[in-house]
Amino acid sequence: MNVITSDGRCIVGVLRGFDTTNNLVLEDCHERVFSPQSGVEQVALGLYFVRGDNVAVVGELDDDLEANLDLSALTAQPLKPIRHG
Repeated sequence: MNVITSDGRCIVGVLRGFDTTNNLVLEDCHERVFSPQSGVEQVALGLYFVRGDNVAVVGELDDDLEANLDLSALTAQPLKPIRHG
């Protein structure tokens, strides 16, 4: 699963559980940190809990596309936090 949080983080991991308030339990997680100058850095997180009120987007990853993706060559602007109000 790929989870984008309301503070702009991109967390990738295996979904192991969720509840009615969208709290998520992810296993084998890493955070993808984007940079406009260098490739994507992956920071290992292990078992991770994301509070439901911090979840902005949840999506399933395509394993075949992920296997062929060269993150070290991918540059992008970091996501900005969501502003309410």
